[in-house]
Amino acid sequence: MDLEGYPKYLPLKGEEQVIIRPLKATDEAGLLDFFSVLPEQDRLFLREDVTRPEVIQGFVQNIDFDSVMPLLAEHEGKIVGDATLHLTRHGWTRHVGQIRMVVARKFQHRGLGTAMARCLVRHAVSLGLDKLLAEVVDNQIAAKRAFEKLGFKQEAVLRNQVRDIHGVKRNLVILSNDVSHIWETMEAMVADFSPTYGG
Repeated sequence: MDLEGYPKYLPLKGEEQVIIRPLKATDEAGLLDFFSVLPEQDRLFLREDVTRPEVIQGFVQNIDFDSVMPLLAEHEGKIVGDATLHLTRHGWTRHVGQIRMVVARKFQHRGLGTAMARCLVRHAVSLGLDKLLAEVVDNQIAAKRAFEKLGFKQEAVLRNQVRDIHGVKRNLVILSNDVSHIWETMEAMVADFSPTYGG
C-alpha cells in the first residue's frame, strides 16, 4: 500500500485544521478515547463494540495495509475521524472495495467525511479497484450524503438487516459506484477543498 503523501492537512471552516494520516500502532489510547466519547447514536450500528479496550487493541496490533487501509483524522492531538478501505485479496470480489467511516459530531457537516472518503478513493484508484461499496443504516443521513456527494448511488435496501446495541432492527442501505465515476466526480468538485500534503 502506497502511504506516500501523508500526513495531509485539511483546512476546515472556522480556521481549524485537521490532519489526515494512516493508523499507527501507537494510536491505541487515542482511538479508544475517540470511540468512547462518541454519542451512543453514532455507535448504535458499528460492527463491533468499539468501547472495549480489547477490540481497539486488536485494531492497532493487527494492522495489515494489504487488507485494510485505515485513516485517522486528528485535531489538536485528538482523533476526530476514522475511515477504512476494506479489500479482498482473492476471489471473485477482489476488484471491489468497501469504505466505512465514523466522524465526531463536532466535525460532521464540515466536509471531513467527504475528504477522508476522497483519500480512500485515491487509494482504490492506485490499487486498480473497479468498484466501491458503502453500507449505511437508513437513518444515518449525514454519512449517506457524504457518499452521495462522491456520486454513490443506492443499490439495495436490506430490510431489518442490522440490529443496534439495544436490539432494535433497522434497514441497511447499500451504496455503490464505479471507481472511475467517483474519480470524475472528485475532479469536478471545483468548489470543494483538497487536502494539502505535509512533510
